[in-house]
Amino acid sequence: MKLVYTGKTKNVYALENGNYLLKFKDDCTGKDGVFDPGENSIGLTIEGVGDVNLRMSIYYFEKINAAGIKTHFVSADLNDTTMEVLPAKVFGKGLEVICRHKAVGSFFRRYSDYIEEGADLPAYVEMTFKNDEKGDPLVTKDGLVILGVMTEEQYDAIKAMTQRITKIVADDLLEKGLVLYDIKFEFGYDANGDVMLIDEIASGNMRVYKDGNYIDPMTLSELFFN
Repeated sequence: MKLVYTGKTKNVYALENGNYLLKFKDDCTGKDGVFDPGENSIGLTIEGVGDVNLRMSIYYFEKINAAGIKTHFVSADLNDTTMEVLPAKVFGKGLEVICRHKAVGSFFRRYSDYIEEGADLPAYVEMTFKNDEKGDPLVTKDGLVILGVMTEEQYDAIKAMTQRITKIVADDLLEKGLVLYDIKFEFGYDANGDVMLIDEIASGNMRVYKDGNYIDPMTLSELFFN
């Protein structure tokens, strides 16, 4: 194995078969020792975080693959906290895709003149460039195409896949008495330009409520597997 990338919460290794291995770490983003999935720097280490993030990712990737939606997931080894994935190129220098069921967080801060906090949204999809210094700026479909980051067809595929995947996750959480407000994904594309879901699907990537109360990611992981 050859280390090709050291990330905040995962390291990436190249395998001899052409695939890659993601090694999940117990490092978490946060500030002043407090876990915050929205932060851009490592703030603390919590034992077992890598394990629960991998477990949740396996659980949802298998569901999504079974639904016929293309992902990079191949297999996983819980003993080693690793996941084997297909090779994929990221869009531009990295793109985050958010699907929103409720007007909260940054969406509400931007558009509070026009909508009440917590109002329903129709699986609203938005994309932001991953750029810590510029505050992860929003980008439109036209912008992505003009900048050469993706084609119109790739954008349309990502939007449709995002809404389908979000429904799978939201319906599953609802069976557990949990309500999904929004969720963040990452997508890439293969050698043929076909879009696939990449990265992970863990509690730190979603905003979930129970009985009207926000559930922090660590508590959500505990509720999820109990």
